[in-house]
Amino acid sequence: MRTAHRFAGMALLTVLMTAAPERAQLAPSSGDVAPRAIGPQEAEVLAVVMDPRTETPAVVLEGKRDGRRLAMAIGPAEATGIAVPLQGVTPPRPLTHDLFLTLFGRLKVSLTRVVITDLRDDIYYATVHLTGAGGELTLDCRPSDAIALAIRAHVPVLVEERVFDKAGGDVPAPRRPHI
Repeated sequence: MRTAHRFAGMALLTVLMTAAPERAQLAPSSGDVAPRAIGPQEAEVLAVVMDPRTETPAVVLEGKRDGRRLAMAIGPAEATGIAVPLQGVTPPRPLTHDLFLTLFGRLKVSLTRVVITDLRDDIYYATVHLTGAGGELTLDCRPSDAIALAIRAHVPVLVEERVFDKAGGDVPAPRRPHI
């Protein structure tokens, strides 16, 4: 790859990782909080951002039921896998997650949802839920891969309540960087 292409690719990645959709909403005030529902809640993937403290990418999720947020540290490749479809960018060649969804389609298997199931020892856990002719199948998956698949397949990202509880949920709303 030529130097100019390499530079352009890195510039695109930097923009994608730091740009955040302007969809952030305020969390409900303590007086507006309803009794906590049981079961996982659907979450919106707000953005992939750079954590200024650690200088690593993080994906920010916000619960649709109660507005709690969590920021999950991820690697640069994982950040690209999430940021590209989140920003509506179509790469010239399929990325790994695109390949998986094509494979699922050819095998007549559907991704129905992904669930962030736990946070133990600073490690997040997730499952992907598939449906096909053989019935339902649940697979263990890295959360970053689960999120990247869910965004592309337009299926819900669910987060177990205990994950929000363990993560703390005190993440500020992502905003666009000032350039």
